[in-house]
Amino acid sequence: MAIRLGIDVGGTFTDFLLFDEGKETFHLHKTLSTPEDQSVGILDGMRSLLDQANLSADDIRSMLHGTTVATNIVLEAKGARVGLLVTENFEQVLHLARSQTPGPLAGWITMDKPEPLADLELTRGVPERINAQGEILQPLDESRAREMADELVRKGADSITISLLHAYANPVHEHKLRDIIASAYPDLPISLSSEILPEFREYERTLVTVMNAYVRPGMRRYLDNFRHKLENERFNSRLHIVRSDSGLMGVERAMESPVYTLLSGPAGGVAGAAHLSGLAGYPNALGFDMGGTSTDVSLIQDGEPTSSRQTSLGSYPVKIPSVEVHSVGAGGGSIAHVPMTGAIRVGPESAGAAPGPACYGKGGTAATVTDANVVLGRLPESLLGGRMPLDTKAAEDVVGALGRPLNLDLYETAQGIIDIVNENMFGALRLTTVQRGLDPRNFSLVPFGGAGPLHANALAMLGQCYPVIVPPTPGVLSALGFLHSNIRHEATQTLIQNLDDVEPNRIEQITSQLDNKIGQWLDEEGIAPADQAIKYEIDLRYLRQGYELSLMFQAHDLKNSLQTLRSRFDARHQELYGFQVESPVEIVNLRAIGIGQVADIKPPKMVLESPDASAAMINERPIYFDRKSYPTAVYERNILKAGNEITGPALISQTDSTTLVHPDHLARIDEYLNLVINPITQVTQAIH
Repeated sequence: MAIRLGIDVGGTFTDFLLFDEGKETFHLHKTLSTPEDQSVGILDGMRSLLDQANLSADDIRSMLHGTTVATNIVLEAKGARVGLLVTENFEQVLHLARSQTPGPLAGWITMDKPEPLADLELTRGVPERINAQGEILQPLDESRAREMADELVRKGADSITISLLHAYANPVHEHKLRDIIASAYPDLPISLSSEILPEFREYERTLVTVMNAYVRPGMRRYLDNFRHKLENERFNSRLHIVRSDSGLMGVERAMESPVYTLLSGPAGGVAGAAHLSGLAGYPNALGFDMGGTSTDVSLIQDGEPTSSRQTSLGSYPVKIPSVEVHSVGAGGGSIAHVPMTGAIRVGPESAGAAPGPACYGKGGTAATVTDANVVLGRLPESLLGGRMPLDTKAAEDVVGALGRPLNLDLYETAQGIIDIVNENMFGALRLTTVQRGLDPRNFSLVPFGGAGPLHANALAMLGQCYPVIVPPTPGVLSALGFLHSNIRHEATQTLIQNLDDVEPNRIEQITSQLDNKIGQWLDEEGIAPADQAIKYEIDLRYLRQGYELSLMFQAHDLKNSLQTLRSRFDARHQELYGFQVESPVEIVNLRAIGIGQVADIKPPKMVLESPDASAAMINERPIYFDRKSYPTAVYERNILKAGNEITGPALISQTDSTTLVHPDHLARIDEYLNLVINPITQVTQAIH
């Protein structure tokens, strides 16, 4: 039977989760990340994990890798020098950009205009023109195009973007340009807008293609280096990279289109949270991923993560399919400081993996959230199963030093740090729910990441979002989500036409063309025909609206599907925005989404046993809640059985994370070994 390995690289820790399908067993491991070269930490961790599981490199058949390489290249501005070829007279497309005025008091002066990733010095307008119907109005000047390509290379361009006007309708000129450049410079990476994002809107299409070109050389170097190291270590497994929409892509396609991996890590965690919350019987949930550097909050409705056709990275709007997450600079490594205002602030700066919090004993000198938790007694003496001892004295020194100028004692300072970071994270939770017109009290909370279960109970108290569902392996849930992910790709065609006027034959023609593209791609990925599936999506908007909504439709029952689209669109618009418009509805894009099914992971369902959890209690320690010390039982998670109940305050320790149960709360182990935390009052009311 196959053995799959999920690998999630975070800012502080790299997480591993290995699943043996034959034995239906999991093995997990965490190690410190190596930001200078992620593959170093990955290989170190893989060696340790194989020793732990008593396996060899040959035993692993599939690796699923979530990476932040492309993300870091953009955020750190360390990408390639991109040469940009556009249609003549459209050279300023990235500088014109797109702006919105958020309200009457915040006009154009507040616009955060992103710095173009392709300089004007390296931008050229090629003589050619195609209209929105795909008709050639002006043939491509191939001679001038060769001259421009030569100029860009001479000026130092090491990656090329081609984004011509209306290439989504007819890519023939982009293909000719690519062939011209490739014949002269065969090793030069070339990104085409008609392949990266074949949709209308010139700015978004050009920007995402430029971003792909910007990160492509760096991503290729990383993946080539990683594959070479895997071969040296005799890993012969198939390597897949996780996409931002939680799907998987082959390593070759990831090298060509790395822009689709920009939110790779968060996507896996949300997929894992959706799967486990559904098993627990709570399909509406909030994913709460708190790591060492940041916190990501996501929305899960009816068992499915909320997704979007556009996300953002820094100040760049990026039009790629992605799981929706709202991120804040709040994590275990977030640094507490006192600015000029004289009040404690926490984050967004993080101590990261190096030097890390002071309690790690690696030279950190700033007070962090993790240090505050150590001072309050909320962490055990060591992390990672005893491999990382915590220096309590160092934590007390840095937290005490922060509070002394404010006349705060040690525990007041530590509690203040925790309260502030919890409020910061609750702000992200409110943006994910209340800003959408949703009540957080109607959702459960699924914490994951190394620090999520430590803060989840407090966050649930702020938002009244119960129960808190702590997965069996919360610290490596993103890696578990990777193991649940399917191979995924999509093909899009813009078709701007009123819904009432469209001919079904035209839709059938387009979906057939998209089918052929997707089928060819799935075959290249080695997906057996029986494991292939295609879903169809249509983007609709009211006539003259600026943005569209996406709905699924049935291509095999097109007549009935098209008839119901208007009412479905009205209902969805009403749900999201609170109103409908008496206006024609316009089709914008048609999309085929190809799925390559992988074997599902079904955790065993355990028999409920006695509520008595005393066998798992390993010691007792004082823990501070609201500046008051409580004698608190400490439990070992691995020993807990389904049906066990734990009354707070309690600390539940495991290799990859630590769960804190607050006073007046009850944690129960369900049939899938999730920790389900509720206020005791709610549990009592449910019984009676």
